[in-house]
Amino acid sequence: MEQESPFKGKTGVRRLVNALGYSLEGVMSALRHEAAFRQELVLAAVLIPAALLAPVSAPAKALMIACVLLVLVVELLNSALEAVVDLASPEHHRLAKRAKDIGSAAVFLSLVNVAVVWAVVLFG
Repeated sequence: MEQESPFKGKTGVRRLVNALGYSLEGVMSALRHEAAFRQELVLAAVLIPAALLAPVSAPAKALMIACVLLVLVVELLNSALEAVVDLASPEHHRLAKRAKDIGSAAVFLSLVNVAVVWAVVLFG
């Protein structure tokens, strides 16, 4: 069987250790290079403890926290998309702009999702 990628050869615990390392490198890269990720991380540092202290049920707390974490996930994906677009097309191109704008819209909608879910949970 032909392997898809030379980077896919590791299995078992070694693969998990490698995956964890790559994930931590990705987070550190986002912290170093992405101002929006740093801002959203500050927001998460405020909102997650607030959710834990909120006088709501455990499932409501989990939903509130999940929405905040979703913003970070979407921002990481958007940042990755922007890096690939910049690598593939360093000059201005309408499709590159479209890809970046759509990624930005996804982040915006994830932030709107936080506001809506938190408002519904806290104010009914």
